[in-house]
Amino acid sequence: MDHSKAPVLDALKAYHAENQTPFTPPGHKQGRGADPRVRAVLGDAVFLSDVLATSGLDDRMSSQGIIEHAQELMADAVGAEHTFFSTCGSSLSVKAAMLSVAGPHEKLLVGRDAHKAVVSGLVLAGIVPIWVDPQWDADLHLAHPPSADAFRAAFAEHPDARGALVTTPTPYGTCSDLPGIARVCHEHGVPLIVDEAWGAHLPFHPDLPTWAMDAGADVCVTSVHKMGSGLEQGSVFHLQGDLIDPQVLKNREDLLGTTSPSVLVYAALDGWRRQMVEHGHALYDDALALAKSVRARIAEIDGLHVHGRDDFCGPGRASDMDPLQVIVDISALGTTGYRVADRLREKHRINLHLSDHRRSSAQLTHADDEASADALVTALAEAAAHADELRPAPRIEVPDPAELRLEQVILPRDAFFGRTEQVPWEKAVGRITAEMLTPYPPGIPAALPGERLNAEVLRYLRTGVDAGMVVPDAADTEVKSIRVAIED
Repeated sequence: MDHSKAPVLDALKAYHAENQTPFTPPGHKQGRGADPRVRAVLGDAVFLSDVLATSGLDDRMSSQGIIEHAQELMADAVGAEHTFFSTCGSSLSVKAAMLSVAGPHEKLLVGRDAHKAVVSGLVLAGIVPIWVDPQWDADLHLAHPPSADAFRAAFAEHPDARGALVTTPTPYGTCSDLPGIARVCHEHGVPLIVDEAWGAHLPFHPDLPTWAMDAGADVCVTSVHKMGSGLEQGSVFHLQGDLIDPQVLKNREDLLGTTSPSVLVYAALDGWRRQMVEHGHALYDDALALAKSVRARIAEIDGLHVHGRDDFCGPGRASDMDPLQVIVDISALGTTGYRVADRLREKHRINLHLSDHRRSSAQLTHADDEASADALVTALAEAAAHADELRPAPRIEVPDPAELRLEQVILPRDAFFGRTEQVPWEKAVGRITAEMLTPYPPGIPAALPGERLNAEVLRYLRTGVDAGMVVPDAADTEVKSIRVAIED
């Protein structure tokens, strides 16, 4: 296929050249009605390109197939059989994939390190989750993706499961054994869904971890806005094989998606695909070289340790890791990742990716350069040199893996939509949570609807909030009270 073409961008260019006059949404009429103060911040180009996908780029009566052509080009670029664009992020895409595999009261094997969007899909669909435990590194207090053997054991216990879902790479950059998990699923004749939100760039360089389609996955969800050049909410999901009907997948996306998709988001997805096909290898040559340099420079700072494959990969751990996720262990400084991140934001106007009780991380992409790398390293060095100002940090009570693993008592949907009450956190021990309690980032629930709470998880969340953890989904974001199910 001719990847020099960008159908959505080309159509936008033609639309502007024709000087069309719309009597349709959006009501700002290409910016003419927008407040000048808004235009001064956003720019006129945003409004000029914010047009309808139909009766704008495409005609209602005789579709020119612009979006379909752009999706076909994306599929060809990465070697998938079918590709669908989403303007509601991978949060929508992963729900569409789940609903294509399992329905109400049907089982789906799910890695317990799943993002909150997956839990939302369980709530909406009434799917029965069969949780597959991650691999826990007791020394680093970090969960790596579940192993293929863990999925094999889950299938042995639940042979009626309709499929499996795994998250890889994780927000920490660790990757699962996708070929092994795909083989396990296909031995049982069911599909594998991969939430690869952090891996949109993986198809475009051989030194990056193997991406889901090459590993044999059936559906792969990627957030182009995370590691690519997409606008926020720009996501694609790819399909291959015959275990999921592409029309069923598209139907589920139609069920959940907006009827007013953003052409701006489509155009950015389209342009990113062209950029990657034409320049992706060279761009990631540079990005990987920069990441190697950044890692080496940070490792020379007293009190900082940069995690690499030696730390994260091997038997009982991850299968691979994305070197563009620069995970820095700051525990030797005697403080928390939250405090380091706060200092970099307040003193240096640098926003780190994610932080926890002992780590902070920086996400590098093809957009970074020596200037941004220098700013990061300088800021981390300054924070390490002034670590005494970040101590003493409040202690976070991190439970052992067995204490973190809560019992799923009722379906997430039943707990979420059932009768609830708000109780003080101390009195929530032994109760069934009716809400997601999700430290953010990375957005992986510590407790989710239908699980029975224990004292250890509640103390972890309470002490975490006091130390700087954010739990935005909770009805009480300070986690001083919890929404729980009323049990008969």
